[in-house]
Amino acid sequence: MSVPSPSCPHRPPCPPAGGPGREAAQVIARHPDQGWSLLCNGVVLFDDTGELLPDGRAVPPRRATPVPH
Repeated sequence: MSVPSPSCPHRPPCPPAGGPGREAAQVIARHPDQGWSLLCNGVVLFDDTGELLPDGRAVPPRRATPVPH
């Protein structure tokens, strides 16, 4: 059984900021007027799908890839 950390009291614990699925962490602060949300794992998620990680690294927005018909 995993014990939640002080920064993540959720069960099951939120994915870590450096791991896959980090965007699935719980939103703890939402600012739709400014276009961003703070996730439980410290990731700032922007409306354009860009991210700012707790260590200061920026993750560029993901763009949809056209599918040929």
